[in-house]
Amino acid sequence: MRFSLPFLMLFLLFSNAAPAQDIRFVSGDQTIALRGGAGDDYPVVHRGITPGVSVIVARTSDDGLWADITTEAGDTGWIPTEKLVLELAAPDQPPAAVVTPDDSAEEAGAEPADMDPAATDAAAELADQIRIRDEQFNAVAQELYRLKRVSGQAEQLDIDNRRLVEMTENLRSEVEMLQAENLRLHDKVESEDFMNGALAVLLGVVIALAAPRLVPKRRKTSSWA
Repeated sequence: MRFSLPFLMLFLLFSNAAPAQDIRFVSGDQTIALRGGAGDDYPVVHRGITPGVSVIVARTSDDGLWADITTEAGDTGWIPTEKLVLELAAPDQPPAAVVTPDDSAEEAGAEPADMDPAATDAAAELADQIRIRDEQFNAVAQELYRLKRVSGQAEQLDIDNRRLVEMTENLRSEVEMLQAENLRLHDKVESEDFMNGALAVLLGVVIALAAPRLVPKRRKTSSWA
């Protein structure tokens, strides 16, 4: 099947449009703690990241020493970038062990003579309790980290709200000043109109009184003429 050149160009364009996620792997041989920020002075939000798991890197700090990651379980936090690798190294093959009669007996299910069953049960129970405490700690740390983010957003909203209230009060004061100035101008216009009307009336009275005096009187004719 043949494809036209425009079709191939569109296919390549859309195939490269989706951004690829930055997936890394946790290296080392010990569990690594997640922190609430880029630095050792931030609180631990999760202390059980197992080496070898894959994580998604959202961003890195300005100095490049810390990375904001998200695990497959949804846990988020900051981890040193030196603990992240692109690929996991192939595990070394362990040396072949020499099988002894005692080892054969242990593999068959026989317990060593010096192993105390009560101590084994106590150690297993203690390990379970430690695991449960770690899970509870991780859950509480993640919740505190989430609440810290929410509280930070709420604080910013409170600052914005105060700024808007202040702007509203300033605008209200300006509106009141404009209303007072408008009222003053209205009173001034009314006063000027009253004065102009009074002057017009006075001028009319003056003209009415002065007009007869300005008209010359006709002389009376003599009867002797």
